Amino acid sequence: MRRQTTEAPGRGRHLAPLLLVLAAACGGKEGGTATTAGTARGFEERAQAAGIAFRMEFLPGEQGEKFKVNFYDHGCGVAAADIDGDGDDDLYFLNQLGGNALYRNNGDGTFADVTATAGPVALDDRICVSAAFNDVDNDGDEDLFVTSTRGGNAFFRNDGSGRFTDATKEAGLAWIGHSQAATFLDADGDGDLDLFLSNTAKWTTDTYEPIGRYYTGASTLLQLFDSEIERNVFYRNNGDGTFSVATAEAGLEGVGWGGDSAALDYDEDGDQDLLVTNMFGGSVLYRNDGKGRFEDVTEATLGRTPWGAVAARLLDYDGDGRLDLYVVDMHSDMWTGFDYDLSRVEPERKYEKFFGPYLEDPDFRAQKREEVFAEKARIRYERTFFGNGLYRNLGGGRFEEVSGKTGAETFWPWGMGVGDFDNDGFEDVFLASGMGYPWEFWPNAYLGNNGDGTFTNRAKEVGLDPPPGGPLLGLRMKDREATKSSRCVAVSDFDGDGRLDFAVNNFNDRAHLYMNRMPGRGWIGFRLEGTACNRDAIGAVVRVRAGGRTRIAQVQAAGGYLSQSTKTLPFGLGDAKSVESCEVRWPSGRLQKIGAPAIGRVHRVVEERP
Repeated sequence: MRRQTTEAPGRGRHLAPLLLVLAAACGGKEGGTATTAGTARGFEERAQAAGIAFRMEFLPGEQGEKFKVNFYDHGCGVAAADIDGDGDDDLYFLNQLGGNALYRNNGDGTFADVTATAGPVALDDRICVSAAFNDVDNDGDEDLFVTSTRGGNAFFRNDGSGRFTDATKEAGLAWIGHSQAATFLDADGDGDLDLFLSNTAKWTTDTYEPIGRYYTGASTLLQLFDSEIERNVFYRNNGDGTFSVATAEAGLEGVGWGGDSAALDYDEDGDQDLLVTNMFGGSVLYRNDGKGRFEDVTEATLGRTPWGAVAARLLDYDGDGRLDLYVVDMHSDMWTGFDYDLSRVEPERKYEKFFGPYLEDPDFRAQKREEVFAEKARIRYERTFFGNGLYRNLGGGRFEEVSGKTGAETFWPWGMGVGDFDNDGFEDVFLASGMGYPWEFWPNAYLGNNGDGTFTNRAKEVGLDPPPGGPLLGLRMKDREATKSSRCVAVSDFDGDGRLDFAVNNFNDRAHLYMNRMPGRGWIGFRLEGTACNRDAIGAVVRVRAGGRTRIAQVQAAGGYLSQSTKTLPFGLGDAKSVESCEVRWPSGRLQKIGAPAIGRVHRVVEERP
């Protein structure tokens, strides 16, 4: 996007972006390819051609032929961020067995591996889980925070050129546990970014494997349920590049098994609230009092929430100018046996019980098992349901759950990438999906927005099903072929052509880079820079009016399950030839009018000072 960047006019002046699988699976087809080069209607997989050779390696002692039911099956994340300030988003892939990899964007959608020269970011001495790039000290560059399973989380300062120095201890961010996602938000409105860290439970044993440099995991679902809970951690930014633990004061300890989180102003009172998914329970919505103290308002605001959700993301799915909330639930879908006939599964259906469709199958004999697991997992059926949750924003802090009637219910979803991929003015969703060995293949989902408040899965139509080379890994384990599966996704316009692409970190497989080859349509983008608010403008909301309709987007930090997508806000304009008006609501509370900026480019907008 660097080549299209221009300055956007402000007011009065010109201004200078399971796991626990006890069961599961799915039917699929073999053969085929996801490449659609020259079709001008979908996506072309270009990772290797673009210079990305990364492969996520699983732990053979935990997965594969020695498959155990534990969180090592969740894979690793991927993050997109502009590490060197050149206007292009770079890519960082995380790994279990072996090092992470950092790729610098050459500006044309090709990449160079700079891991060796970027500092100690490979972290090949531990099991890495997720990453978040944010400007935590407001010095104009993207610093890096990485979570780990019992290897110690890590924090790196960026020197501005994309070279990183370990500053974990001096920043006060040292933590050793079973961490998942990290979300930066300005919780207390003081202009710098605080950090919310979600943790799960002590699901590993004390047996250390020196070759893979990891602690062995639990082997069964019941062992996982018996794991000692690990509370979330909230770090308050001291304003000098250091952090202090303020979890109890903030009220964000949670109940364990924390997964993804999303910062949002659900009640439009000017501060950032927080939605936290729970991989062994219901998601929780916390209301911020404006000073960084939170209270649980889930039941009164959202009602029932998905049991076992892994990802959450904001989008305006129905185009009404209000931000909705999409939460996808992996763990409600995982309870099939390895050889279960997945043609019996109804992916679009919600269920009222833990074992879902299998309770209706006399061959599965799940009734007694469901009672045992429901007790062990402390399931509160009156507070949860089993499936995805799409919460339509009704305004005034009120929401309606509509996933079933909108086509947003899917099977085996992990990571979520959101964007208007066809630039028709309505946001679509890519869901990294599947389980891999020892289950059958299940494809990723591409929920194309129909523009009427509903979605249709068009994965085949746009060249995403089957994956490149077909559904099999080409690796035989025991008595069956290993199947492919995806985990995490990061969205950005990597080649600057105005169409959103995305990178996928796959489980025990090479990474994918899907370049968008859909027909060109009108678009505009905004890269925001805070002055009174945090420099990254996390929490800022942009409204664009074009073609008689208002579009809305918020600058989000990490989110969508162990992943981070671009901080540049892109808007598809469909057939609109111009923008009628545009405004930014900054986290500081300021409303900044931009007027009618030119389309077909990214505009840099700096927050006006009083």
